[in-house]
Order: sequence, then C-alpha cells, then structure tokens
Amino acid sequence: MALQCTAPGCKFEVPAPLEGERLCVLHFTLRIEKSCSEMRRETVLGNAPRERQLEIIHYIADQGEILARVATSGLPLPDEMKARILSTFLTLMNLRENLDRSSLRQPRGRVPQTS
Repeated sequence: MALQCTAPGCKFEVPAPLEGERLCVLHFTLRIEKSCSEMRRETVLGNAPRERQLEIIHYIADQGEILARVATSGLPLPDEMKARILSTFLTLMNLRENLDRSSLRQPRGRVPQTS
C-alpha cells in the first residue's frame, strides 16, 4: 500500500525515494526551497558559526542526494515537476555558493567587531 503525503490537505502518493520524508515530490521540493531560504538569510552576513555552516553543508548534500534519487528513479513526472526539481537543485547549489562567499567575507578565527 502506497503512503499518502503528510502535507495538510495533500492527496498525492509518496514515491519510494521519498518514503523516509513522507512527502510527495511537490511538497518535498517546497520544503527544501523554504529551508534554503531560511538558511540563506541566516548565513548572508557571514556570522554563522563553523558548526552551523557544516550542518548546512550536510543538509545540502543530503537533500540533493534524495532529490537526485527522485529525479532518476524512473517516476513518470510531468515536465512542470521536472522543472521544479531542476529549480530546487539550483536553489541548493546557490545556497552552497552563498555559504562559500559568506565564509570568504569573514576570515576564520576573527570575531566580528561590534560598535
């Protein structure tokens, strides 16, 4: 028996690669987009501690791996969903790039000065 998406009001089935997430493809990509947006705001100033940066890097890798499984699993996806998946990959890549840029702005070992 197929699992149903746990997003409120959603009636879509959960594909096998997302069973651990208990979300349909649409809601999985929406969750990633929202999380990336929050993390981008958190890291934009370069004040995120190294431990948090590592957590974000692991999040990007983990979610990207799951998304790759969804994209290559052979699911019959409409073109709009394929475009959404590609857009979500781009969001993950942009977050990683943003994290790298913010790290360059804040030299390691230096504490930001407060006025």
